[in-house]
Amino acid sequence: MRELSEQERVRREKLENIKNPYPDRYEVNYELCDARELEDGVTGVRVAGRIILMRKMGKMSFLTIGDIKGKIQVSVKLDMVGEEVYKDFKANYDLGDFIGVEGEIFTTHTGEKTVRASSITFLGKALKPLPEKFHGVEDVEKIYRERYLDLIMNNDAKDKFLLRSKFIREIRNFLDEAGYIEIETPILNNKASGATAKPFTTHHNALDIDLYLRIAPETYLKRAVVGGFTKVFEIARCFRNEGIDATHLQDFTMMEGYAAFYDYKDNMKFLREMLQAVVEKTFGTLTVSIGDKEVDLSGEWEEISFRDLILKYSDIDIDKYNTKEELLKKIEEEKIDIDSEVPLENLGYGNLVDQLYKKVARPKVVKPTYLTKHPISLSPLARANDDNKELTDRFQLIINGAEIINGYSELVDPKEQENRLLEQAKLKAGGDEEAMPMDSDYISAMECGMPPISGWGIGIDRLIQLLTNSDNIKDVVMFPLMRPLNEEDSK
Repeated sequence: MRELSEQERVRREKLENIKNPYPDRYEVNYELCDARELEDGVTGVRVAGRIILMRKMGKMSFLTIGDIKGKIQVSVKLDMVGEEVYKDFKANYDLGDFIGVEGEIFTTHTGEKTVRASSITFLGKALKPLPEKFHGVEDVEKIYRERYLDLIMNNDAKDKFLLRSKFIREIRNFLDEAGYIEIETPILNNKASGATAKPFTTHHNALDIDLYLRIAPETYLKRAVVGGFTKVFEIARCFRNEGIDATHLQDFTMMEGYAAFYDYKDNMKFLREMLQAVVEKTFGTLTVSIGDKEVDLSGEWEEISFRDLILKYSDIDIDKYNTKEELLKKIEEEKIDIDSEVPLENLGYGNLVDQLYKKVARPKVVKPTYLTKHPISLSPLARANDDNKELTDRFQLIINGAEIINGYSELVDPKEQENRLLEQAKLKAGGDEEAMPMDSDYISAMECGMPPISGWGIGIDRLIQLLTNSDNIKDVVMFPLMRPLNEEDSK
């Protein structure tokens, strides 16, 4: 049992003095942020929140109550609430407690909008004291582990998560107006398909089968297109059992969308217009601060091929070194140190090219840039280019070294898809853990007929990280997964 601090012991003693410390409800008629906008003289105002500031004095005290959207000052006066209530308030109320207040709006001589309380109601005891300082501590993990304190104490954290919510809402509105329908696809999958990534595995006790956590909703969303949904999207929690760093998490929020009769060029235009509209509505500008740079998201965005981008920042021409063996040898000759969880010799050609690009080129791309013409072995679900069957009609949006969007013209030929998945299955058998498995059920769906389709995926966490100029992706995920602090917690 953890030893209590002196303050915690005192708060527990105060709890015993409160008649009903945890009531079931309190009826409010204004949010705190809305109450601040009321004219002086409005009576019968009922608000509630956590005490975040408090000055107890003789016959009149001031406190401030707050929530995620706002705060308001409250005056508590002995002759307004009565001697018994005022005495109880001074003796037993602490910072962090929840209270309800009814009263009249007025403005103090210092210009502070205030509720003059005619009654106060205790709504919940904070048994632990709020920290005097929370942000600025060196142990940033404490912030991630105790996000509730971060939200209570830090306005920047509140604003960031409110902004995230607004951003997702605006994307939903944009897609809704464009005729997209939101659906849900399964998180537990028989096949780890939809992307080249290492999956998490789990076991279904009732069915006694091993399953995979979803790495992407792609193949199910395209099954919906087979079923007649011409424009469909999902905001999906996805899971990839790969490395963790400042821009990657193993569980993350992915938004994917698919449109029948579109090609990848249509989606490059559509997504540029969507992001520009949503960013401007959310932030009020298309110029965002990223690190020490100002990045302009307006206008047309540059387009560059995979080959040209790598060649721009290295002496390696992937058209020339177009086999796994030749490319690996060239990488070694150039002494390019590539960090990969999978040994480079176990990667297929496409994933090797991808690792090279991530090492030498991607970090140098700052302004919004569409990367196109990916090798076909890197894109097992993308349509081959009509002029060069070794490339795909695919694009990625890169901003400040981060991949924000991945999209392509979808492969809708079931015979070609089956052949590519067979090749992926061989790579997987050879040790490439990120290669895709054969998915016969998806092939069966394709055989029912698919129209031309273009789809895309956006990493919501990474995009919000970029737009809010956050150092770590955990800064924009409210409750990121953390290693247990001790063995007992782990058990």
